[in-house]
Amino acid sequence: MLTKKKNMRSEWDSFQIEDGERSRLLVSRKDSVKCGTSSMANAYFNFTNSIIGSGLIGLPFSLAQAGLPLGMLLLFLVALITDYSIILLIKGGKLSGTHSYQALVHGTFGFVGFMILSVLQFLYPFIAMISYNIITGDTMTKVFQTIPGVGSGSFLSSRHFVIVISTVFFTGPLSLYRDVAQLGKVSLVSMVLTLAIVITVVVRAVTLGPQIPLSQDAWVFARWNAVQAVGVMAFAFICHHNSFMIYESLPEPSLRNWSCVTHGSVGSAALVSAVFAVAGYATFTGFTQGDIFENYCKNDILATFGRFCYGLSIITTFPLECFVTREVVSNVFYNGALSNTVHIIVTLAIISAVTAISLFYDCLGVVLELNGVVSATPLIFIIPSACFLKLSGGNWFQRKRLIPGLILTIGVCVMIIGLVMTALYAQDCSHGAEMFYCKITDSSGPTFSTDSRVLQSINATQNISIF
Repeated sequence: MLTKKKNMRSEWDSFQIEDGERSRLLVSRKDSVKCGTSSMANAYFNFTNSIIGSGLIGLPFSLAQAGLPLGMLLLFLVALITDYSIILLIKGGKLSGTHSYQALVHGTFGFVGFMILSVLQFLYPFIAMISYNIITGDTMTKVFQTIPGVGSGSFLSSRHFVIVISTVFFTGPLSLYRDVAQLGKVSLVSMVLTLAIVITVVVRAVTLGPQIPLSQDAWVFARWNAVQAVGVMAFAFICHHNSFMIYESLPEPSLRNWSCVTHGSVGSAALVSAVFAVAGYATFTGFTQGDIFENYCKNDILATFGRFCYGLSIITTFPLECFVTREVVSNVFYNGALSNTVHIIVTLAIISAVTAISLFYDCLGVVLELNGVVSATPLIFIIPSACFLKLSGGNWFQRKRLIPGLILTIGVCVMIIGLVMTALYAQDCSHGAEMFYCKITDSSGPTFSTDSRVLQSINATQNISIF
């Protein structure tokens, strides 16, 4: 009996020790989870702001490429795939025990995969920042030209001057922040400005659209170069490069919280994008430019207000992309740790390179297409799916692997076909030129010319319909 009691006590002591060790392990594991300083609302604002960037302004042009009905179907399909692949990306991180996009790919595909992703993850936000500067130069110069006494020869009408000033006094200082959570309020301001832009475009669709002549086959269901449109849409929705950074900023980084942020952000972005794209295309149909504000006449007061809001919105979005490019440089060359001095040097080097390129190149449509098919498509369609397929294991025909496999296949096709078509059928860039229907007479608004010869001047590739 005494022996039995001793054995029971021994088992109880052993259980207490194991239970204590288990508790310490749980505490240790809980402490190892890095909780961020951002609220769910700030994470939502940052993520939505990351999606609704310069790509928004090119979405009406993507409908001109694809045809309105097919374009809308493709737009929502890209949004759905984006939402799915973002969550897939974080699931892949949990399966591999990694906390960044680069670490996930490195753990899945080794050093070669890590370097390929690093190049893509650097190129996308880097080219996006170039497009932001192009938009800032295009929009704000037209805004300044409405000021009495500011003519075409004024320094305020110089896109080079505007880009440099916005970089030195706005995007540069904001990009020097180290914590993305500090940009939460800035992102909220950007979203309010974006709402004002959408309202502006919708109002002008109603008031200006009926005065613009329709292009040939304006309402056709589909056009043959729809794949190029997918590239522009992918550029508009790409946010995967920010995903881990914003996920880690959550107060409780869990898949449930991340799903809420993702569904809310992508859903909001899809709704705003659809309204903006339809309103912009319905106004100018086949004459739509890569930068929709290039379609509005210089003396259009409401459009000038929209340009001003969009210019400010882009300036507030620029730092988010700079955060990502700096993180890539940090992970590749500095093992993820930058001293304050190196942080400043790397940031200034990135901003200087972006500014230099944007001063010498100004065709936005080509930038959006190339960045979409070369960088955004692999980051959205190919890499998250490939990582999940390799990490999850099992048969290719398992239910959980079918959708990622399909997305991977679609991504490869879009990337190859889109790159070929962008090279063969590049968009004609009419940067800075007034459209044929604009004839400036006074500050009250535009008058229109409908010269039939000019109506034939639109990009021929947009006039070829399938049905």
